[in-house]
Amino acid sequence: MKQRSSFIFDVDEGDFRERVIEASARCAVLVDFWAAWCAPCLALTPALERAVLSYDGKISLAKIEVDDNMRLAGHYRLRGFPTVILFLGGVEVGRFSGSRPFHWIHDWIANHIRDADT
Repeated sequence: MKQRSSFIFDVDEGDFRERVIEASARCAVLVDFWAAWCAPCLALTPALERAVLSYDGKISLAKIEVDDNMRLAGHYRLRGFPTVILFLGGVEVGRFSGSRPFHWIHDWIANHIRDADT
């Protein structure tokens, strides 16, 4: 797996449980289900990465290429790509689909993390 940074990394079915579900007990993990052929997926990547890095280690971004990990996509009942799911404490606390700008993603993360704390 290619490591982008300590907060942005690729995962697959083999390490999803450890690197997403279990890791979300320590900090929030945003999971980007994407595909190389998906233009909105490619458009979303820079904004997602910028948003995650702006949280300075309080959140991680796990990237899952769906063509190689269709069972995970099916397990989470994904309808289209990109789909982004936020995990905290081992459970899904939010999701969105489609490309979004940086400020929208940043605020969405803040709202979901804040809601999970209350």
